[in-house]
Amino acid sequence: MKKGIIIYLLGISAVFSSCSKSFLDEDPLSIYTPENSLQNATQYQQATNNLYNGVRNIYMGNINLDTYFGLYYATDFAYNGTDYDPAAKLNAYKATMVPSYFIPQGIWTAYYKIISNANLIISELNKPNQLSDADKSNFMGQALFFRAYSYNVLANLFGGVPVELNELAAPRYDYTRASRNDVYLQCKKDLLQAISLLSDISQVPDGTVNKQIAKHVLTEVLISLKDYPGAIASASDVINFPGLSLMTGRFGRRANLPGDVYRDLFEYNNQNYSTGNHEGLLVLQTALNNSASIGDQTAWAVVPSLTGVRIVESTTKTKMAILYNAKFVDSVSSNGIGWIRPTSHFFYEIWTPGDIRNSAYNIVRDIQISGVPANSPDYGKWYVKDGYKAKVQPADYRDTIRNFYPVIRKTSPSAGDFVSAAGPAILTNVTNPFGGFLLNGASRLFMQKYMARLAETYLLRAEAYLGNGELQKAADDINVLRNRAQATPATAGEMNIDYILDERLRELYLEEFRAVTLTRLGLLYDRDKRYNPKSGLTIEPFHNLWPIPATEITQNTGAVLQQNTGY
Repeated sequence: MKKGIIIYLLGISAVFSSCSKSFLDEDPLSIYTPENSLQNATQYQQATNNLYNGVRNIYMGNINLDTYFGLYYATDFAYNGTDYDPAAKLNAYKATMVPSYFIPQGIWTAYYKIISNANLIISELNKPNQLSDADKSNFMGQALFFRAYSYNVLANLFGGVPVELNELAAPRYDYTRASRNDVYLQCKKDLLQAISLLSDISQVPDGTVNKQIAKHVLTEVLISLKDYPGAIASASDVINFPGLSLMTGRFGRRANLPGDVYRDLFEYNNQNYSTGNHEGLLVLQTALNNSASIGDQTAWAVVPSLTGVRIVESTTKTKMAILYNAKFVDSVSSNGIGWIRPTSHFFYEIWTPGDIRNSAYNIVRDIQISGVPANSPDYGKWYVKDGYKAKVQPADYRDTIRNFYPVIRKTSPSAGDFVSAAGPAILTNVTNPFGGFLLNGASRLFMQKYMARLAETYLLRAEAYLGNGELQKAADDINVLRNRAQATPATAGEMNIDYILDERLRELYLEEFRAVTLTRLGLLYDRDKRYNPKSGLTIEPFHNLWPIPATEITQNTGAVLQQNTGY
């Protein structure tokens, strides 16, 4: 089962470096074995950097893109805009979500690689080395966190999975599945030990695992174990930590420009603790022109393919593009390809009036026409408000499925001349609009990205309060977020898991891996069936767990690795 993982593990020493402690610097050395490559703090730092890189690879889409996107679409949030008619990939859920499909295999492999490398560090730390006690605790805490985090994701998606806690010197082919509950119990054990070893977020460099992110993940694990009082206590430790707070006022690089605090959370260079943002619990670091850095491809995938939209120009009666990149829309947004197409449930059904998370600064629902001559009567008109969209006679599904739908700005830093229905351009200085953080024609964004925010801790505690039958306290936690968002407060009578899942959509869209959340709760089938117009047509109840990859079962010749029911 782990043959590929073992090869990866034995090659890890080739990426260790003896210089910077940055998570982004990994200069190779000619070192070949863990025994002689893991001795001092610099070498352990580089091994630990590899764990961060593994997580960044997943969160930034640097694994197979369709695999990465599968964590977002075929859910109540989105479907695949590239394979809509005829339905293919996960739009045809029953036909494609099978044990041989590359998406579950890719996710399985990515997280087991992190686990294997964490096991290597943990094992070597228990052998004689040159580390101080403080360094040993620091590296052990981080490795235990990443192992627990990875097993938690795997258990959420697949149910019970094989648990390997040792450094392996040779492949094993005799794995069996631990129960899902036992996997969660191992996560709890690792996280409790990690918490005892890690420092507080206020005491570590930006992007470093800390006590608070470990307690946050522990909260989710305890909910899965139905230990609701324990989950409430763990979440409360994070929420009440004096170094953390929700950002409730304008802040950061655009605080003096039109916008709102929710938009500020996702502006370039606004994420890190050191810059004054005390809401992020773990912020994944990345930087342009660093060979070890990874750009985020989410915006490229979720922004519609706006350059494909055409209108009939009023004077010449010829078809012309609605956009010209240099005028009313920035090139982040105009270079989208529409792979992750959000559902109508997300765009139109979950919002109440006044919610700033749905403001024109965050979800842009109309754009000005700039692709026609400046003397055209169509120039500068609004595509939706002025009726152009209503006049389009779509030749195929692409016009509304892939080419034009509301633009989510969360993953797209302001570049200067993007005009929304809110009014004038959000940022007027367009001399160097991207500030040097874009590459490859804007298909990748080099900016920091949240792995988790304090806002989600409130949502997890609300979920734990719901499980514990404390509905008013659940509503109170939801309302902390809704009050910041200037949205209508929730009531205790509205509290159920559907409300909390909708609030997660409102607060965490394109942050949480939605498929992981829904499989964790056993609600992928229910929510997908109700709200996804494509994958919801064929999804079955057994899809609440993803299939164990077929190759893992066939290569595990020394024991039976059971498949999930229904596959």
